[in-house]
Amino acid sequence: MRRRAALVSTAALAMIGTGLATGAASAEEKAPSAGFLAPYYTQGDLTGDSQVDRADLDRLTAAVGTGSGDAGWDAVSAADHDGDATITLADVARLSQRILYDDGPFELVEASALDMQKAMNAGVTSSVELTRDYLERIATYDKLPFAQFANRYLNSIITTNQDALTAAAASDAARAAHGGPRSMLDGIPIVLKDNYDTKDMPTTAGSGAFEANQTSDDATMVAKLRDEGAVILAKASMDEFAINLTSQISVGGTTTTVYSPYNLNQTSGGSSGGTGASISSNLGAIGFGTDTGGSIRVPSSYNQLVGIRPTVGLTSRSGIVPLALSQDTGGPMARSVTDAAVALDAVAGADPADPITSESNGRIPASYTSYLDPTALKGKRLGYVQSTIGTNATVVRLFNQAVADLRAQGAEVVVLTDSLSTVGGYASGSTNEFRHDLQTYIDDHLGKDVPYRSLDQIARSGKVVTGRGSADGSGNGTYTARAKVTEEQYQTYIATHRAEIANGEAIMTKILDDNAIDALIYPTGSTYGTIGTNLRLSPNSGMPAVTVPMGQAVATDGTNPIVGANVNLEFLGRNYSEGPLIGLTYAYEQATHHRTTPANYPGLTR
Repeated sequence: MRRRAALVSTAALAMIGTGLATGAASAEEKAPSAGFLAPYYTQGDLTGDSQVDRADLDRLTAAVGTGSGDAGWDAVSAADHDGDATITLADVARLSQRILYDDGPFELVEASALDMQKAMNAGVTSSVELTRDYLERIATYDKLPFAQFANRYLNSIITTNQDALTAAAASDAARAAHGGPRSMLDGIPIVLKDNYDTKDMPTTAGSGAFEANQTSDDATMVAKLRDEGAVILAKASMDEFAINLTSQISVGGTTTTVYSPYNLNQTSGGSSGGTGASISSNLGAIGFGTDTGGSIRVPSSYNQLVGIRPTVGLTSRSGIVPLALSQDTGGPMARSVTDAAVALDAVAGADPADPITSESNGRIPASYTSYLDPTALKGKRLGYVQSTIGTNATVVRLFNQAVADLRAQGAEVVVLTDSLSTVGGYASGSTNEFRHDLQTYIDDHLGKDVPYRSLDQIARSGKVVTGRGSADGSGNGTYTARAKVTEEQYQTYIATHRAEIANGEAIMTKILDDNAIDALIYPTGSTYGTIGTNLRLSPNSGMPAVTVPMGQAVATDGTNPIVGANVNLEFLGRNYSEGPLIGLTYAYEQATHHRTTPANYPGLTR
């Protein structure tokens, strides 16, 4: 998609401000609940609404000539960008550059939330146009077969939102009325893993048994996104009930696999595989997944995305179909660290419906975007344990290069002798918690038209992925076995497992503290595979992890490498350290730029 190009000079921009409606809304009306990109795009905010816009520019222009000893200096001193203690036209020009505005050419493929906000502010595009273009890409590409891959296709989207264009039009109207966006996600089309409840689309959890699950309300995280003005574009495919690290669904009556846009011979990973495939192939702006034992981080690694597995307690799980609530957490999957930070801003916070989130009170920054510092690695100390690297030639090469790149950015990287075996050895809670936690969701949220009201009924329904159930309740199907876990067995297990997670946090925190390191680093996995127990370190401690592309396999990597297969580098930190982790991964991303665009899904021409 190509839009008109009309570059605006700094002087012209200083005169026209945002180029939008001149009717100024009050600071209270315009103040976003999630911060704008800080510090650059907030430095010089004079009206207290966490953004720089026409109102700030007008105020500063009127104050040209004001000096540090003059009346009114305190009201404008924040915009003295050159630090000469006088407001000059140079300060006005610099402030104008901090307005989210750019009416140059706009390309949808690989566009960031910031790119979209600037283009929408300038009138180069609109939320309706963005939404329509993404819907067109979904219709064109999601079921497009490729002969070189045995006519396989992505299969990344379960359903699109019939109300998306209406929501986009409402965002455009609000932007015009307010003179700018209400938040960094205002008008941005979002793809959700199909275990997030949505009042305007069914929530299938990837299962034919839940195809009629139309809930009456949104998951808490979805409600927060809508409050920010985000457009809920579509629901993404996922591994049915988030069981496996592949993505197989039974929606539509047959078992279908979600594939990676980089290589349709390979799964997109799971369980948030549809989110991974769709966002990587630019079928949506930003996505959300859930992670119990790797379900955000695996598809992020397979599909060259940034994924944030938040601290358990940072984001609400209310209204999300669970797998194991002791480990479940929801978070963003995006093409850049910046977009992931913007998305996390919108959804973090306490929710009475999910009591563990009360632990986040007082531990959430004004904006995670304030950590987007390209020099954030300088002076930081990172550590890794040799056993987490494995022996895959691609992984070894990429990890060694990553260490060199981190050091080149001023980080100290040290080899640790600590053992991770205790934390890595704890089993996932998904086996013993699934029946109990799913039943709670069924009782509290499941749509009234769904006839299957227990895991046992789901297993017997015949509407599940092949091999996961049995019609008579016998056999070895995954759901059949887990449906037999009694409430007494669950209660005995959950107390032990919660103690394991608490111990895991204590062990991992002690490793960080004893070695005076800011984050533990390790490969998220291998090329379309896993490495040891790396994925368990975050779930078995409840601590946050951010994963970012580390590079791709080349023909000279070992024996028969999967050329082009991506591997991610994961950073694990202390509880509620998402901000610092975002800073570290952003600095690494900006220094390396490893993400590539899937070649088979280019921009559409008209």
